Amino acid sequence: MIDQLKIDFEKILKKSDFSKNDINFKRDQLNKFIENGFPNRKLENWKFLDIDQIIKKNIGELSFYNDYSVTNKIDTSILINGLEHNKIIFINGRIEKIDFAYEDKSSIEIFDDVEVENKINNENSLLYLNSALSNKYYKILIKKNYILKKPLIIYHFTSDKMKSKNINLRLDFKLEQNSSLRLIDFFNDTSDKNFLNILYNFDLDEDSSLKNYKIDKSLNKNLKYSFNNIEQKKNSISETFIFSAGSNYFKNEINCNLKGQYSSAFVNGIFSLKDSQKHEIRTTINHLVKNTKSYQLIKSVLGKNSKAAYQGRIYVDSQAQKTDGYQLSKAILLDETSEFNAKPELEIYADDVKCSHGSASGSLNENSIFYIMSRGLNYQQSKELLINGFILDVVEKITDSEIKNLIKNMIGLKE
Repeated sequence: MIDQLKIDFEKILKKSDFSKNDINFKRDQLNKFIENGFPNRKLENWKFLDIDQIIKKNIGELSFYNDYSVTNKIDTSILINGLEHNKIIFINGRIEKIDFAYEDKSSIEIFDDVEVENKINNENSLLYLNSALSNKYYKILIKKNYILKKPLIIYHFTSDKMKSKNINLRLDFKLEQNSSLRLIDFFNDTSDKNFLNILYNFDLDEDSSLKNYKIDKSLNKNLKYSFNNIEQKKNSISETFIFSAGSNYFKNEINCNLKGQYSSAFVNGIFSLKDSQKHEIRTTINHLVKNTKSYQLIKSVLGKNSKAAYQGRIYVDSQAQKTDGYQLSKAILLDETSEFNAKPELEIYADDVKCSHGSASGSLNENSIFYIMSRGLNYQQSKELLINGFILDVVEKITDSEIKNLIKNMIGLKE
């Protein structure tokens, strides 16, 4: 792998117009990745789902070179209908379109000539890989007091031209004071056996609001890793919703630093896994000043041979008095071969806090099933009704009613 990676890296440099500083930075990040390799179960954060072994088993030998000079045709039939929205369209790792047609153009700036930098204090080899191999990345600035009129949907498409490839994407978002962004990540793959590595940085100024909804619904054989880094100042709010169901493997990781008083972070997620899928959510919420709040709710419905993991960490600094942190995970195991792992963590150095966590898993309650059957439904319909109610509780936490209804329709939930 190392020899192929080095060869592919040099191909990327020959095709690029990176600055000298960018090239030096990328070489440094590449060397750090080579030194560490893909994460494996020896690392505490990867002990449940070993991405190194999963890549070897599902893909084998990865290719790291992608020719981003080749344009890809946009298939408009796979765009979301019934919701007016702005668009960023990634196809095979290349940005094909950025469209803020519904917005005041003077209130949004898009930078495509920013120098690459590592903003995250995190020894994560996948972030090293992303920094080393990502193509030109963009920084999107939402200016002071501007609230986007329509949601932004980022489309992540891969076509059948891609196979056994590593794709690295990065976007940075800056929300100035009292601004607001609604963002939907929508994944749709017709490719097979690729590894997508996605990095977002969000910088939230005072009184700003971020709502990010990640929808991985269509069944596919790709492997995905997504890292969101969120920095929050006073009175800012972040809301992250994850529907994790389509890919063969998907790990969503959220790292949130609450740096301003009265800032708050909400993370809600659903695993809905079928045969042999492996998905994980890992959250780290750092309460760094007083009067901050976080809430996390993760629910899982797991089919035959599927495996899900939730690692949730709440850190409370000694300065972070009056912290309110809550975390809960629940799982329904539909088969004796399905598996759910939970690792809740509280690390608290302040004494005036309110923090709690909990986790529970088990099979569907047969008494509840037979009670519903007594009202006229058959066994399968009764199971589906119970599952529907179980995950509807998470969707109802979505605070944007327009997007809540869109997601309900997407994933087939009924009231």
